[in-house]
Amino acid sequence: MESTVNFTYWVEADGKFLGYLNDFADYWTQGNDLQDLKEHLIDLCKLFTEEKIVGIRKVDQLIIS
Repeated sequence: MESTVNFTYWVEADGKFLGYLNDFADYWTQGNDLQDLKEHLIDLCKLFTEEKIVGIRKVDQLIIS
C-alpha cells in the first residue's frame, strides 16, 4: 500500500542533507543527497509505524467542536 508522508529537510554547509518526518520531528537523519535522505526517512517511517517503541514522540491532531 502506498501512502504519503510529509518531511522537512535542508542542506548543511558541508553539503549533507538533513531532515525529519513531520510526524516525528524529534528524530533527524541525514543523507549524502536528497534521494539518500529520502531512503533514510522511509526506513525511519517504517520503524516508527510498524514497531511499538517506548518513548517515541509523535504529532497528532485534535478536532474541537
